Amino acid sequence: MRSSGCFFLIFLLLFSSQDSFSSALSEAEVSFIAHRQLLSLPENGDLPENYEYQVDVNLTFPNARLRRAYIALQAWKEAIVSDPHKITTSWVGADVCDYKGVFCAPAPDDPKSTVVAGVDLNNADLAGFLPVELGLMSDLALFHVNSNRFCGIIPQSFSKMAVLYEFDVSNNRLVGPFPMPVTAMPALKYLDLRYNDFEGSIPPELFDMDLDAVFLNNNRFQNEIPENLGNSPASVIVFANNRLTGCIPHSIKKMENTLNEIIFTNNKLTGCLPMEIGSLENLTVFAAASNSLSGVLPKSFSGIKSVELIDISNNFLTGFVPEGICKLPNLVNFTFSYNYFRGESPECESSRTKDVVVDDTDNCFPDRPKQKASKTCTPVVNRPVDCGKSNKTRNPTISITSFTTIHTRETRTDSSTYILLTITI
Repeated sequence: MRSSGCFFLIFLLLFSSQDSFSSALSEAEVSFIAHRQLLSLPENGDLPENYEYQVDVNLTFPNARLRRAYIALQAWKEAIVSDPHKITTSWVGADVCDYKGVFCAPAPDDPKSTVVAGVDLNNADLAGFLPVELGLMSDLALFHVNSNRFCGIIPQSFSKMAVLYEFDVSNNRLVGPFPMPVTAMPALKYLDLRYNDFEGSIPPELFDMDLDAVFLNNNRFQNEIPENLGNSPASVIVFANNRLTGCIPHSIKKMENTLNEIIFTNNKLTGCLPMEIGSLENLTVFAAASNSLSGVLPKSFSGIKSVELIDISNNFLTGFVPEGICKLPNLVNFTFSYNYFRGESPECESSRTKDVVVDDTDNCFPDRPKQKASKTCTPVVNRPVDCGKSNKTRNPTISITSFTTIHTRETRTDSSTYILLTITI
């Protein structure tokens, strides 16, 4: 998936209200559905060996693969507690290819055999859970169930979907740690987990997969972004609106030939912007707003020749905005408001007359409107951050209490932890 219409993508993923069917479920209903799933799971959370042969089905099917799909779909029908559009009323009989939302095709390894190759139940307003029997549909290439009311976890049996290409469970009420079954899907290219309640760490295995698009935004993921981020060949990665901490990994440089869009907005990231971002010549969108990033804006950003949008607003960035960034040939929107910059090159001034939106509100520019008071700026701009040390640190913190901002950066050695910088505003 190559990048196009970057502003539409940003709007769609982050700033739209998203018609969320899942909001119709009460917490009691969510708990009830999740409890039903837990009661239905086998002891190890996976399908027993040769499970399909333990299910008595008094129907005839063209092949064993369609029989397995029938078992899976009937189990799913039982797991659905609300179906206002009566989608599953058609899920009757042996002809699973005629079920609404189910699509069949010749098997890639046996064109004479028909298999269930896709499930598309987007926006169906279904409420229920994903039963372990869905792992029987190992011929699926597409699994799309976004904007429903599915609750509970993603069963371990999903790891059996060896040819799955697209997995979209966004905008539901799914919970638990990162669903590890997706890391066992060797053919997966498109992963969309956004707008759920997944939590915990993002596993390093994710970035060793051959994915093209990764949407993790609007969950409860926390801890640091794995250091092997740069191993990913993805063109689009969205981390926005989670609780991620630590620094942006320097390995991002390895994505210079593939990455088009990366969004870190609204997390708890700290440290400096890595200069390696300047190597991403194909990048069109870079957004890291609303974090606790500090230090200066690297001059290497002038190397992002394809970039159209840069949003680094609402951080603790200081210094001058380099000339090379404002001269980028494809730049359309450059937002660095709500930081502590104290100057910008004349080229940035002239960019405002060249159809480039430049927002420098609430910085520390002297003699410009809508800037911070000097007593707010002075303690920060006069105490520069050493990015060489900061970016070697994985756990620097910035804490804000009441109306007092305490900007604390810690460096951990083998034997002790000591504070390098404390600024009180």
